Amino acid sequence: MTLLNSAAAKLSAYNRDSVLSASPARLLTMLYDRLVLDLTRAEAALTADNWPIAWENLRHADQIVAELASSLRVDLWNGADGLLQLYTYLAELIVDVTVERDAAKVREAIELVEPLRQAWHEAAATIPAAGAGASGSDLGVA
Repeated sequence: MTLLNSAAAKLSAYNRDSVLSASPARLLTMLYDRLVLDLTRAEAALTADNWPIAWENLRHADQIVAELASSLRVDLWNGADGLLQLYTYLAELIVDVTVERDAAKVREAIELVEPLRQAWHEAAATIPAAGAGASGSDLGVA
């Protein structure tokens, strides 16, 4: 194993452990952080006319949106239906981007997600640590 492969394996293990040990609130903020990162990378790749990189990031962003939608507990929060509609719109927007290769639509998605990302970070900061009794339902997620 080369030094580079060893470092990559260690980073992969660290990332896996970070996800497995994260509280539900932390997982949610991690998903939003990665969603914005994927969309930003896709936008840059589209602008540079690098479709393979754009597609890879859009595909991952779509998977994150699907995960966010599937973990949303609409029975726990009055605003959940609206958030689910937003996730549905984001998924449709990502499909449109993959068909039209339109960086402006990726920018629209980023502008929709970024305020939510910030709000979830603020909300997560107000919830006690997992060891103190916080649960996923505190944020309306499964």
